[in-house]
Amino acid sequence: QVQLVESGGGLVQAGGSLRLSCAASGRTFSSYAMGWFRQAPGAEREFVAAIRWSSGNTYYKDSVKGRFTISRDNAKTTVYLQMNSLRPEDTAVYYCAADRNPYSIGRLPAQYDYWGHGTQVTVSS
Repeated sequence: QVQLVESGGGLVQAGGSLRLSCAASGRTFSSYAMGWFRQAPGAEREFVAAIRWSSGNTYYKDSVKGRFTISRDNAKTTVYLQMNSLRPEDTAVYYCAADRNPYSIGRLPAQYDYWGHGTQVTVSS
């Protein structure tokens, strides 16, 4: 049974930083892509960043490029999202997700097979 457990959310002032973690278990994730999504109140869940576990190739939503960094620790089977220069519009519940497709990187929630329960990030102005 795949489990994804997020942590690291919280309240931060604009311009601050947070690091989210996603601890993955229950499978060998070497062929997976891992993604971070977010959902603000009243909005649809949107893609933030993704990383292919095997190659380390990364992909980002345009508005977070240069501010957010996705990475993974193979030994700990953990994926991170380092978020710098946070803005109030980054406020959302952040979700970790895993995609079994070894051939592409998904940017749509429907393309991901497993999800964590989310962690709240609130950025005050």
